[in-house]
Amino acid sequence: MTHNHHDTGYKELFSHPEFVQQLIEGFVPAEIADLMDFSTLQNHSGNYITPLFKEKFEDVVWSVEVSWQGLTQRVFLYLLMEFQSANDHRMPIRLMHYLACFYDHLIKTGVTTAAKGLPPVLPIVLYNGSKTWTAKQDIYELIRPAPPAFLKAYQPHLRYYLIDQSGYTEEELEAKGTALSGVFGIENAQPSQQGLQRAVNRIVAIIKADPNKARIDDLITRWLKRHLERLGAEIDLNELNSLTEDSDMLAENLQTWREQLLREGRVEGRVEGRVEGRVEGRMEGRMEGRMEGQVKKGRETAQNLITLTEMDDPMIAKITGLSVKEVSKLREEVRH
Repeated sequence: MTHNHHDTGYKELFSHPEFVQQLIEGFVPAEIADLMDFSTLQNHSGNYITPLFKEKFEDVVWSVEVSWQGLTQRVFLYLLMEFQSANDHRMPIRLMHYLACFYDHLIKTGVTTAAKGLPPVLPIVLYNGSKTWTAKQDIYELIRPAPPAFLKAYQPHLRYYLIDQSGYTEEELEAKGTALSGVFGIENAQPSQQGLQRAVNRIVAIIKADPNKARIDDLITRWLKRHLERLGAEIDLNELNSLTEDSDMLAENLQTWREQLLREGRVEGRVEGRVEGRVEGRMEGRMEGRMEGQVKKGRETAQNLITLTEMDDPMIAKITGLSVKEVSKLREEVRH
């Protein structure tokens, strides 16, 4: 599969702790986010990956202290940003490789040893493709045909948490009210003046209300310039130095760009391609996917709670909507 990698600017955003916190608090289940002390965030990003996968990618690694039932433990957050038009069904294999390389790095640099044990990791895939993500989220699900019972205990298990950015509605993102949700809103906006300008206005308001206004303005402005370049916007981006100070100028340029696209008949193709991609992706198996997605989300949350907390099965069942029997079965699978 060919990967169309772009400098999305997300790696820079997620090199700052407030954006990592906004991602976890806004887009990861609250029962996990609530356990984290974000004042303890530490950046561990580096080049851990061997050349098994040739394509370029964006990833960042942070650690944070997690506390539950009187225990405190440092957990690593491995964030992989996957921005391409199609699903990568190799993702579970890639994640297993990336985490193996990361663990190897921790041992080689003396952070830990195999005898002392490896730290827990929460792998997160942030996806912004035009089609709904349908790739498997656990490498065990790629093993086909299903192994016989006597082999199940010997099969690999590694699950990542998926954040499918385009799956959030404009209203859902607006309700979160964070700079990161504003970024997602701009990414999701159709390349029309109305949708894009509305998203820009929203993030400008968020920036103005931020106590670190100047710093956030600088970060988001640099990100937006990259985004508009990737969209092919014919705008003089050299004149865009501050979203809060240059918002009127940007609005005029977006309007001019929109009118030019309409004159050239280019906007229909862009809008149609992105919208069709999303609709097609969502319609592919929507009948089977909607219920399956709910069950998968419940199972995923349950597995995270089993791994990261000491909650008992009835409590996890209550939170996730699964039956106690299903939770007990998941706990057995996690152990193996």
